Amino acid sequence: MEWMAWTTPTAVFFLCIALMLAGMTVWEVVSPTVEAKGFLPMRTTRGDRLFIGLLGSAFIHLGWLAATDLSLWGAFAVSLVWIALVIRFG
Repeated sequence: MEWMAWTTPTAVFFLCIALMLAGMTVWEVVSPTVEAKGFLPMRTTRGDRLFIGLLGSAFIHLGWLAATDLSLWGAFAVSLVWIALVIRFG
């Protein structure tokens, strides 16, 4: 990955995103999703909820960086809770 000058954390991040997408694709083929209505103001599929969870996590991290000088591990913990809630109850 040196040709792109990626750091190891960046490469791991994008690898995890790729693995999540591949896993969701396999899950969709094995068990097709049905739109559901949860606490989100619209009907969503598993893929929609994953996207919303990841997008929300990005905003949580940006807000964390803007509001505090604390370690990003706190934002990561909040993001994990957010994604779990969105995927399960969204």
